[in-house]
Amino acid sequence: MISVAILISGRGSNMRALLEACADADFPASVVSVISNRSDAKGLEIAESFNVPTQVIDHTHFGTREEFEEALHEALVDTGAELLCLAGFMRLLGADFIGRWRDQIVNVHPSLLPAYRGLHTHERAIEDGVRVTGCTIHFVRPEMDNGPIIFQACVPVMPDDTEETLEARVLDWEHKLYPMAVRLFAEGRLRVSGHQVMIDGEIESPAGMVSPLINDS
Repeated sequence: MISVAILISGRGSNMRALLEACADADFPASVVSVISNRSDAKGLEIAESFNVPTQVIDHTHFGTREEFEEALHEALVDTGAELLCLAGFMRLLGADFIGRWRDQIVNVHPSLLPAYRGLHTHERAIEDGVRVTGCTIHFVRPEMDNGPIIFQACVPVMPDDTEETLEARVLDWEHKLYPMAVRLFAEGRLRVSGHQVMIDGEIESPAGMVSPLINDS
């Protein structure tokens, strides 16, 4: 059983998916803390409903990003967290912080990276007229929305899609894939090799999920 900390800034829908997965007695991870950089994040109430300890570390109370990240690091160490899950955490983390937690920070992004890094991914996909978008679960690197990819899922863009309808379909996949990635990490089955993630052993890949790199040796 590994200890997971979740970082949020808002509503926490992916956080809820992780909390629900970890509530299963057979799941090999438990959430030990939810930390937000905003005191008004709706996800804090959700975490409390799961009886998970919460903290607010407001980035605006610090003079520099480095000071904020030092306070965040110390809080995470105090929780005993072994994996950090970013779930709508709207702060870019610096290279020093990420280096301290290398290959222990996972993020979810609502596009097929490296396409549509940053914000407003669904709006941009619709405006560009792409036929397929999706979501990505990846290890975090200092560059925005970059790092070795664990899972991706493809979602069609319909002619009558709005930002809201497309977001809802992509979110369904985010909620499926994030707990799968955390499970594999907790089982010690994810291995980063350069910019790729190898998975030891077989997994069940739902239709629509881009096949990961499986290591059967």
